[in-house]
Amino acid sequence: MTQTTAVSAADAVAAYLRLNEIQEMLIAEAAILDQREYRQWLAFLTADVRYWMPIRSTRAANDVQHEFTKLGEPAFYDETYRDLESRVVKLESGWSWAEDPPSRTRHFVTNVRILETRSETDVTVESNILLYRARLDNAGDVWSARRVDELRRVEGGWKIAGRSIYLDHTVFNTNNLGVFF
Repeated sequence: MTQTTAVSAADAVAAYLRLNEIQEMLIAEAAILDQREYRQWLAFLTADVRYWMPIRSTRAANDVQHEFTKLGEPAFYDETYRDLESRVVKLESGWSWAEDPPSRTRHFVTNVRILETRSETDVTVESNILLYRARLDNAGDVWSARRVDELRRVEGGWKIAGRSIYLDHTVFNTNNLGVFF
C-alpha cells in the first residue's frame, strides 16, 4: 500500500512539473510574439507543424457539431512550417502592408491543461488565449479563443507540432488577421 501511494505521489509530482514546464514554454512563446521576434518564434515549432484555425459559424443547439469547419474545408489558417516561415520573411521584408507599421500585441495565455499524454515526449495541451492588438491609432482588436496544441519534446524542450485555434467569434470587426495566435 505504501509503495503504491509513493508511486502515485511521484506520478503527481511528475505531472505537475510537466504542466509547469509546458506553461512556461507557452508564456515564453507569447512574450516572443509580443516582442515581434518572429524568427525566434519559429524555433518553437517543429518542422512538420500544422497551424490551423477553422471558420466558426453560429448553429442551433442541435447542430453544434457543425459549428467549426473540418480539416480540409475552408479555414482562416491551414499552414505548414514553410507557410509560417514565408509569413515571417514577408514581415521582415517591410513589404507586408497589413503589418506596416507593425501591430502591437499582447497575448494572454491561461487555463493550460494537459488533455492527453501519449508518451513522455508527446502530449496534447489545451489553453485559452486572449489576444489584444493595437494597430495604427485605432481602438484595437480583441480575440478570444481555445487553443489545442500537439506538443513534442525535442532536444530537451517542448515544441509545437500542431496548433488548432478555435475562435469564440463568428464576425470580426478588423481589417486583417495578420497576427499569430
